[in-house]
Amino acid sequence: MDITRKGLLKLGLSAVAGGLLPPLLRRPLLGREKETPRPAFPDLVAVRDDSPARMFDAGIRALGGLERFVKKGQSVLVKPNIGWDKTPSEGATTNPDLVGRIVAAAYEAGARKVYCFDHTCNREEDCYLRSGIAAAVKKNGGEMRSGADRKSYRQAAIPGAQVLKGALVHTLFLDCDVVINAPVLKSHGGGRMTAALKNHMGVVWDRRYWHGNGLHRCIAEFPLLRKPDLNVVDAFLVMMENGPYGGTTDDLDMKKMQLLSADPVLADTAAAKVLGRAPESIPYLKLAAELGLGSMDIDRAAVKRVSLKV
Repeated sequence: MDITRKGLLKLGLSAVAGGLLPPLLRRPLLGREKETPRPAFPDLVAVRDDSPARMFDAGIRALGGLERFVKKGQSVLVKPNIGWDKTPSEGATTNPDLVGRIVAAAYEAGARKVYCFDHTCNREEDCYLRSGIAAAVKKNGGEMRSGADRKSYRQAAIPGAQVLKGALVHTLFLDCDVVINAPVLKSHGGGRMTAALKNHMGVVWDRRYWHGNGLHRCIAEFPLLRKPDLNVVDAFLVMMENGPYGGTTDDLDMKKMQLLSADPVLADTAAAKVLGRAPESIPYLKLAAELGLGSMDIDRAAVKRVSLKV
């Protein structure tokens, strides 16, 4: 059958109208809208309305499970805030039930050994005891180590830093396979806020250098050495003002929240909002983001919100 060019065009148009062409040929010639791939896991999980331990279980499950971060046979450092000689009801230290649950979960994920320490501001023995953290760690099979022994620290160069070019860093932070950062959220005079990034001050020997040489810059630069594998921000009982030590119970707000993320900048951006601070008002957040250590763009992040309220 002899088909003219005009007839072929007519046949083609008829085929399109009748839906006879293959799907590939029916796509627009000038391109198509690209599908944005959905992330396998959220960038940040925000949990609320339950106990610290139960919120952690729900949060880490939503983040893909602790097995994403802890592999069989690995050594794990859980680094809470134990800086002050305070009880859990005073909001100055990380909730002990949360710390104990993280230790237990690390073993459940296959960890070989789980350690915990902090370079405390008050006397170490008192802080470890009154915070309830030493008991919680030991109860769940973890090992408390001292942060008060200078021999436990070694010099480490911080690549790319302009101010904090080196520091004496605790060997557990340097050598453990996995670091789980578990700060308590609270206000702070010089730093404006204590959360994931500032909690690193408890793994170095000389904090005074940070305070005397640009605190915000030092906080921002330290993770150039190593970022925690996971950040779990305890926002259960939050010290809204007069941190980091606290004044009266009027400074405390029972938020019953927890933030989990592999990105410490993103975790702290969300934490600032919980604390009632504009993230932009905390200089070290912007500095850390500029150094490529995380994102402050929470509006574009994949955020999973979980409420356990019955």
